[in-house]
Amino acid sequence: MNNIDSTRSKFFPNTQTNVTGKNAAKIKALQRNDVGRFNELKDMEKRDSSVTIPEAVKDFSRIRKAVDAAPEVDNSDKIAKLRDQIQNGTYKMNFEAIADKILQEEM
Repeated sequence: MNNIDSTRSKFFPNTQTNVTGKNAAKIKALQRNDVGRFNELKDMEKRDSSVTIPEAVKDFSRIRKAVDAAPEVDNSDKIAKLRDQIQNGTYKMNFEAIADKILQEEM
């Protein structure tokens, strides 16, 4: 009877096949890299695998964290009060405050 282990491919761990002939070169090419090629690949990895994050993205991230950390403001009562005043006709605009705000925005 044949020994099954001798016919297994390199796919299975701890197998020891002795392949000769034209398939030997193909199998050798699929084996792990030698030490020289391993070091060459490590050098390429160090040189080529870097990421640069633009400052604008970093700034956005900082702003986003600050906004997320800020307490939530609930203006629903203030909005409801203003809505009622406008509907009842009792809302009085402060024209000087509006003018000051416009000038602040312009400067």
